[in-house]
Amino acid sequence: MSERLEDIAMQMVTGGRGLLAADESTSTIKKRFDAINLESTETSRRDYREMLFRSDEAMKKYISGVILFEETLFQKAADGTPFVDIIRAAGAIPGIKVDTGAKPMAKYPAETITEGLDGLGERLARYYEAGARFAKWRGVIAISPTLPTRGSVRANAQALARYAALCQEAGIVPIVEPECLMDGKPGDHNIDRCAEVTEFTLRIVFEELADARVNLEGMILKPNMVIDGRNARKASVAEVAECTVKVLKATVPPAVPGIAFLSGGQTTEEATAHLSAINAIGHLPWFVTFSYGRALQDSSLKAWNGKQENVAAGQREFTHRAEMNSLAAKGNWKKDLEKAA
Repeated sequence: MSERLEDIAMQMVTGGRGLLAADESTSTIKKRFDAINLESTETSRRDYREMLFRSDEAMKKYISGVILFEETLFQKAADGTPFVDIIRAAGAIPGIKVDTGAKPMAKYPAETITEGLDGLGERLARYYEAGARFAKWRGVIAISPTLPTRGSVRANAQALARYAALCQEAGIVPIVEPECLMDGKPGDHNIDRCAEVTEFTLRIVFEELADARVNLEGMILKPNMVIDGRNARKASVAEVAECTVKVLKATVPPAVPGIAFLSGGQTTEEATAHLSAINAIGHLPWFVTFSYGRALQDSSLKAWNGKQENVAAGQREFTHRAEMNSLAAKGNWKKDLEKAA
């Protein structure tokens, strides 16, 4: 496989394949396991992720890369095979989440700043040695009638840009993820407000990426879709697609090879339907695909339920969702396909 950043980035977003976000922190995956009454241990986390990574049909046909948590990057399957080797053998690219989380931002009530730049260069060298060829950093942007502030957006954009520059120096493709949250209350977070905030945020992010001398051809953007708050959901699938494409065309340079959407706040099927509608619009200057966590994993986790005898059932669910989102990445998903399955 080519080690050029531009080639790796293209491999991540083309051919109807997308990214599996399996980078849940230890605390986050504990919440997922709590829902199926499974204790979160190093062994249970290993078994769950091994089930996903050994889903041969899903990984070989529909998944281009896997975002890993640091524990998982260095973890081995039950038979001693490193997870990185299993992922590579399927033709997918191992990646790594590198930020250390969003923390309250001093002097900015109700807003956060993502941390993790200290020592990042040294960590990236270690991750590259372990096999990671892309990374992810998430900036979190709150939406309300008065938020976000320019100061918080600028600070998060600067952190994203510094992270991206460090990644490229280390030979790692950065996924730049400025997520405008969809947690707004009814009445203060409709689709127009989301469009306004998302456009404002992306303009500042690309200003900072330019100032940091980030090579746009060697990065991936992971944005939110333009959608009303989940507590005030009214917009149709078509409206979400149209508004999202309008904002992205106004802000994202065509030099960026691909956009891999996050699915946060949407149901499994909503995330698939919206992605397909966006691609069905056509004439987009970038490849548009998925970088989903829960929208790929939820049904698989429930089918597996922490039991060895359910591994095949869990893999069937994961493969189905991966196939549905692969069709969506080509604009070819139809609701009838869900019913048929």
